[in-house]
Amino acid sequence: MAQSAREHAAEEQAAPAGNGGAEAAGPAPRRRRRWPKVVGLVAGVAVLAAAGTAYGLYRHLDSNIHTGVDLGRELGTDRPAKVAAAARDILVLGSDSRAGGNQDLGGGDVGGARSDTAMVVHIPAGGGRATVVSIPRDTLVTRPSCTGRNGAALPAAKRVMFNSVYSLAGPACVVKTVEKMSGVRMDHYVEIDFVGFKDLVDTIGGVTVRTTTAIDDRHSGLHLAPGTHRLDGTQALAFVRTRHGIGDGSDLGRIGLQQQFMTALVAEVKKQDLLGSPVKSYKMADAATKLLTTDSDLGSLTALAEFGRSVKGVDPDTMETLMLPVRYDRIDPNRVVAAEPQASALWKAIREDSPVPESAKHSPAAGGGVSG
Repeated sequence: MAQSAREHAAEEQAAPAGNGGAEAAGPAPRRRRRWPKVVGLVAGVAVLAAAGTAYGLYRHLDSNIHTGVDLGRELGTDRPAKVAAAARDILVLGSDSRAGGNQDLGGGDVGGARSDTAMVVHIPAGGGRATVVSIPRDTLVTRPSCTGRNGAALPAAKRVMFNSVYSLAGPACVVKTVEKMSGVRMDHYVEIDFVGFKDLVDTIGGVTVRTTTAIDDRHSGLHLAPGTHRLDGTQALAFVRTRHGIGDGSDLGRIGLQQQFMTALVAEVKKQDLLGSPVKSYKMADAATKLLTTDSDLGSLTALAEFGRSVKGVDPDTMETLMLPVRYDRIDPNRVVAAEPQASALWKAIREDSPVPESAKHSPAAGGGVSG
């Protein structure tokens, strides 16, 4: 019986029509099998590219960091014992070198490096309220025997200006001097370069500060009327360095500005959520790592990150900023010396990781200031 047209069409659709039909139908399954391989290859290339990019970014940031001192090797065993093992104490210096790019940042070439800013940052065990103790650069101290920058032995000396230790003997001798005067063992050393500091402030778009009196300092180039100001990098650098025309014109008035700015900088980072934005964070990290010189134990991005995680319980909003209690020197009124018994009480509290007594927070030589 002859098939109907509908039945014939159904048979042609259900069964391959000879070799030509098999050749026509064959490529489709092969294309389907090929897609998972193509997708996997593309995904693999993407992963490798991302890993390569991430590694390149890491290497770039890591190479920005300079290692300046091996505390264990250069200071030896003649160091204070660590009383509160879980607490951390870091010596932070601001480098006042006018070499290279620093020459144009207010004051010109002064011929050599100075430790313009010195702070002992105490991070208590378990985080919490950190304490920052600023050491006036004009403080007369006893410098222990060290190796000078020229490699020659530098004998111990009394009544030397604190900031001269850095220029004569470098960071290791500064750490040694601070440990001798305080009895506090420094776990780490961090040095901040002025040019990098300026770039960091510009990267985050400036920092807001408030002053209660005018600042008119031709030496630093800073001119601010009383009130609130948004400072760019150059202005911020002048702000933390200015001292002429404020307070008594000494380093004591400047310390208040430095501490105020540090608090404002931390607040700005939190306000912009810079640590929560990968793009902003990278830009900030790039600027920040360029300005750092650290001890060998902190001399890598990994080490810095691990240290950051270990102190994440510190609340910047509760940070206590103090100045080492000092009095004007009786022989040279342009210099200061540690005031006793306040200074000893302050260092004892830091060593023992205990609250600083109120009596140790007040300095006979205050210097005045303009912070609000």
